[in-house]
Order: sequence, then C-alpha cells, then structure tokens
Amino acid sequence: MSEVITQNLKNGTATDTGVSLLQNVQPNGTNGKALPTVKGWRHTLNNDDKAVLALRNLIFDICNHNNGGHGGSAIGMAAIGVALYKHIMRYNPSDPQWFDRDRFVLSNGHCAMWLYALNHLVGFENWTMDEIKGYGSAKTNGYTTICHAHPEIEVPGVEVTTGPLGQGIANAVGLAIASKNLAARYNQPGFEVIQSRIYCMTGDGCLMEGVALEAISLAGSLGLDNLVLIYDNNQVTCDGPLDWINTEDINAKMRASGWHVLDILDGSYDVEAIVSALRLAKTLTGKPVFVNIRTVIGLGTNVAGTFKAHHGAFDKESVALSKQLAGQDPSVTHIIPDDALSYFRERKTHGQNLQRRWDEQIESYSSHHADLAKSFNAIRNADFGTEWIDTLSDLETSQFQGLATREVNGILIEKMWAAYPALCGGGADLVNSNKVAYTEADVFHPAVSFAGRYVRYGIREHAMASISNGIAAYNPGSFLPITATFFMFYIYAAPGVRMGALSHLPVIHFATHDSFAEGQNGPTHQPVELDSLYRAMPNLTYIRPANAEETIGAWMLAIGKQTGPTMLSLGRDAVGSIPGTDRIKVAKGAYVINEISDAKLTLTSCGTNLHYAVAAAEVLTKSGVPTRVVSFPSFEHFDTQSQEYKESVFPLDGTPIVSVEEYVATAWARYVTASIGMTGFGYSASNPSNYDRFQLDTEGIVKRVRQYLKLLNGGNARMAGWRNI
Repeated sequence: MSEVITQNLKNGTATDTGVSLLQNVQPNGTNGKALPTVKGWRHTLNNDDKAVLALRNLIFDICNHNNGGHGGSAIGMAAIGVALYKHIMRYNPSDPQWFDRDRFVLSNGHCAMWLYALNHLVGFENWTMDEIKGYGSAKTNGYTTICHAHPEIEVPGVEVTTGPLGQGIANAVGLAIASKNLAARYNQPGFEVIQSRIYCMTGDGCLMEGVALEAISLAGSLGLDNLVLIYDNNQVTCDGPLDWINTEDINAKMRASGWHVLDILDGSYDVEAIVSALRLAKTLTGKPVFVNIRTVIGLGTNVAGTFKAHHGAFDKESVALSKQLAGQDPSVTHIIPDDALSYFRERKTHGQNLQRRWDEQIESYSSHHADLAKSFNAIRNADFGTEWIDTLSDLETSQFQGLATREVNGILIEKMWAAYPALCGGGADLVNSNKVAYTEADVFHPAVSFAGRYVRYGIREHAMASISNGIAAYNPGSFLPITATFFMFYIYAAPGVRMGALSHLPVIHFATHDSFAEGQNGPTHQPVELDSLYRAMPNLTYIRPANAEETIGAWMLAIGKQTGPTMLSLGRDAVGSIPGTDRIKVAKGAYVINEISDAKLTLTSCGTNLHYAVAAAEVLTKSGVPTRVVSFPSFEHFDTQSQEYKESVFPLDGTPIVSVEEYVATAWARYVTASIGMTGFGYSASNPSNYDRFQLDTEGIVKRVRQYLKLLNGGNARMAGWRNI
C-alpha cells in the first residue's frame, strides 16, 4: 500500500473499486472458511484493516437497513475515520463535554452515518446500536432517534449542526479561533491547559461554497495552526464527475490562501499513511493544514467511483464480499467483530486517562497561577458576574439625547466589552460605520496576539456569522460573539444566522443602517423586506429599538439570552423626541408609551419611524382624533405575553390600529388593522426626502391615516380586515 505524503502532488483519483477486483481466496477465515482477497488490501489484515472493515460493514448495514442514506462518501472515508478516532484525536467517549477535547466537525454533514458509526464503535454511551438502527427510519408513531439525517448539535458526540455545505468549515474556523484565544490567554510554561485542536472533514461540495472560501481565506490570514481540514477527495458530486464542474488546482488554491498542504494518494485503505500525515500536521506551525486524501466513493460496491454511490442502498453481493473479508456472516447485520470492537473501545480508557491527567494539571495550575485559574474557571463555567447588568441598569439616557441608535450601541459595546468578558468578535469591514470601538492591542491576529478578543473579519459577512457560531459552540456560554455590518448585508449572512438560530447558539448581530435613511447609497443598501425574514426566523430574537432607552433594554435581553442569537436593528439617523420609553418594558415586546382615554386610534411603530408616529399622533389628537401610541421593538417578546396584556396594548374593540414602518408590512397583519409601509424598493436620495417621498414622515402618516378613517367611515376596523394603506 502507498505511504506517500508529498507537498506538491496535484489532484489525482484512486481507482480501486469493488467486486471485479477479486484476486484470489486465502484459507485464513473463521471456521475453516476461505476468505476473498480484494485488490487494495494486504495479504494478511492488520488491526487497522480490520477496524476499517468493521466501520465499513456497519455503514453498509446502516445504509441498507432502511434502504437509503448518504453512504457512498462514508464508505470511502472509513480509513480516515479509523486514523482520527483510533490514533489521532484527544477526546473522552465517557465525557463528550470534556473541556479540552479535540473538536471534530463533519462539514459534509450528509455523511452523518460515518460519524454515528464511529461514535458507537469508540463507546459514546448514547450511541447505542438501537439508536443506530433508527437512521433513515420513517419515525412514525412518535418514534425518535439521535441518528438524524444530518448531525445536530444537541446530541453528545456532535460538535455543531452541519448539512448546508460549507457551514461546517466556517464553524471549524470559529472553534479554532476560540481554542487559540484560550491557549494564548491561559497556557503557561509547563501548563498547557488548552491543547484542543480542531479537525474538519470536507468533501468537494463544501470547497465550492462561498462561505467555506471566505472562512478558508480568513483562517489562512490568521495563521490558525490548530486547525486541520481533511479533504475527502473522491472527485464525484451528486450530478456526476467533479471535472464536469470544477477543474481547479485545489492544492495551489489552499497554498495561496495561506495553508500548509499535505497529500495522501491512498486514503481508501492506508490508515498508516493518514496517521503519519495527521501527526505531521501537529508539528506544522504558522498556518492551518489542508490534507488532501484521495478516496473512492462507494468503495467496493458495484457503483464505486460514480455519482450513483452518493446515496441509496448498496448491492447485496458487494456487502457480502466485504463481510466475508472481515470473517463475518453476510446474513447477519449490525454485529461488530469482537476484536475490532475491542480495538475501538480502547479509546474509552485512553480518553478517561487523558481527562484524568488534565484534571490533575488543572489542580496544579490553580496552585501555581491562582489568578489565571480563577479567570479560567469563570470562562469554563460561563460565570461572569453581574457587573454587566448593573452597568446597563445605572446608565442615564440623558447622555444619549438625540443620538442615533447605532451611536448609542457603539457606546454600549465599549462599556459591555469591559463588563462582560465573554464578548468577542467584530465586524465585516464597516466597524467605523457600525460604531464598534476596539484597541489595536485587543486585535486577534498573529501580528498582535491571539489573546485579543476583536476579530477583523474583512468583507466576509457569511463567514462572519458562521464562524461566530463556531466560537459560540466551543463551550456553552464561554464566548458571546458579536457581528456587525449594515442590515442589508445580513442577507449575505442569513444562512449563518439561521444555522445559529437552529443550533441555539448565542450570538449578537448588530445590523445598522436599517432603513431608507441610508439615503444616497440608494435601494441597494436600503432594506425594505429583510425584517420579514428575521422576524419570521424561529429562535432568532429581532429587536428594533427606537432610542437610547430601548437600546439599553435590548442589550439586557441580548446578553441574557443563552439559547440562541439576537439581532439588534439600529438606525443611523438622529432620534426625535419619544417620551415614555422604558428599558425594562422592552422585554414586553410592545408597550403603550402614550395612553389617551376614549382613544379613536392606535399608532404603533418602532426604530427610526417611531418618533414620526409620536408626532403624527399629536397632530391627530389635536385635530379631534384621540390617538394612543405603542412602541413595538420585539414581536417575539410580545407573543409570549398573556392574552390579557396583549389586549391591553391592542384592544379588540374594533378601533383602528395602524402600524408605521419603513419596511414592507408583511409581518404586521396579525397585530394591526392597517399598515403604513413600503410597497417597493427605496430610492437614492437624502433621508428627509425619502420620508417625504414615501409618506412615512409626520405629514405623510397623518394624510394616510385620515384616508383610512374616511374609508372605514366609523365601522369596525377588525371586521373590515387588514389593509395596506
């Protein structure tokens, strides 16, 4: 077998395939039966070979049990799995959450059965064979299993949720940033309390995705030498051969991006070569490492090396041949040979010993570096005290009079950076406009220090969001990443924001310039529809504060939320007079800021449009239409209130309730009887001119409300149905 590790080999494809490569039989089977010898295998199988066969045969059983699943790449990656989980990675199957474990990310998440099979073989207690048998099942009658079609973070033994290609690579970069940061802050001579390395598996698809390319570029720029990206190079995609759609020199591309590159010619069989490369990777410094491993998709089956192996059941003849080679009865499924299982399960004892020695080191570390140990324990336990909430509670809003919410937010970031040490992250090259302050000494970069908390993401919005998910996933609560860019550019970041929400990862996203008040930059920069996406996104808290008081309240909610991300939608314009706002009442989602007895109308708004609604209400009240005003910064929080409270804010007596906002009003109809908003894109013009142009300033609001009231003619507004006015 090949043991080639080279620095300059270009893309190649292994050619060993399945049954047709039968060479002869050898009389060394169990019970005197002869076993076949297949091209690629050595004459006498060693322990690694048997482990590879055991893994492959279990994957065959998983895939065929319910006649489906993405087994082709999983079969081809078996030798890589043995190298990683038996020989290379530091982890403890008895404690999946051990703090200093190596983290593994399966970016090509459709290969989930590969990860599930390995978790079972090495002895993760939750990964029982009964759970394994649930993979691909119909899950009727309430049946559940942890063997989802793609890995999900809630399950021990899975570090991040993957599936959308490329996300995992960006998550891995975030995990590597977190580990690198902790090592720089807490490791001392003789006390390497953080040794965690990040291993990420990728296929052809991930390496074509934009989010992966953004993350790869940043990782090279940052010199993350604790990150290893393993490429399952089988040269096949769902639709056919890779060279139909991509002929680039991936090794040259990775070197140009600032990575070390290692090549392995035979990744289908040669565990020893893979182990040698991964051990070499541990010695390489200054750059992340890319390991290009040639494999065969669906190895040993009648569809090997073709797109037909990507998903679906495998032919019985090929499965039988593989099991015979391992000395197994082809008619028996989901059984692991004792010697192979023992070979894998040794990792339980190994992992327990690793963690025990680490615990002993931590105890000694506490004696030698008491202050660092105290800080380290706070990080591990996500215990950051109450200074942050005291700081926010004590702030006087008079100092922020008239300031735009983005300006207020910048001041709050600076204060919270000092009061809440978990905060980290940065912006996508717009931090001056986003008002994110940082010091040069606090930059996370090899030219400065990896101990810094501020990350310069560059113009990489998608990767910024997805990398932040990885940072947050390193250990629950240890890091609270922030991101920042214009609201419009969160459409680039949306897939990463969604994955964070789906994964319940706390990240705070600062979306500034959130209306057509962006002005002369025009409709390309003016988000009129993006709020609908984020207000509809499950587990994402979208808050649009109107002034400093509400921005402080939004921060209270954002830091306090540990079960998912928050987005603060912030304006660039100075704020007009808005009496009655309350930082504590922001948690209600919506609350009355101007109550009037015998009101004939309610106006509700948020963000940069609320002060216009307040002014319009004054005009309408003076003209004989008593108008109350409701501030509505968070739909999510309002939805959790009691029905009694909701009806106190928005009465159901048929009086008209009109929302006002510079967005398309799709999200408002369940609360109000009519909406004043946008019906098209914005316009490249000055801010005041756009409020006038689209009739969203005081005069425009009054005009449109009067037309609506005339149309209602005193009738029941709720019976009339919602309308866009």
